[in-house]
Amino acid sequence: MNGPSEKDDGVITVLMQRLETQRLPRVLTLKDKVDNGEVLSEYDLTFLSKVFQDASQVKSLFDRHPEYQDLAARLVHLYREITDKALENEQSNKQ
Repeated sequence: MNGPSEKDDGVITVLMQRLETQRLPRVLTLKDKVDNGEVLSEYDLTFLSKVFQDASQVKSLFDRHPEYQDLAARLVHLYREITDKALENEQSNKQ
């Protein structure tokens, strides 16, 4: 029978695959977009909202696996950079 650790390993594997193939490429595209002074679309904001929802749902998983906490912290920092820059761009465009 699979224990909690084996279940965690399976979930982490799926999350890492999703990060590598879906999330990270899209997030890096958003970073380029805001770094170039663009604002985020409603679609972009919906995507980020979903990312934040998912992150809050798996927080306890990463709490149980400290070896992934550095990666999680880096991702949170990247998301924060994007949202801060997006807000700055939005405010600049309104002036």
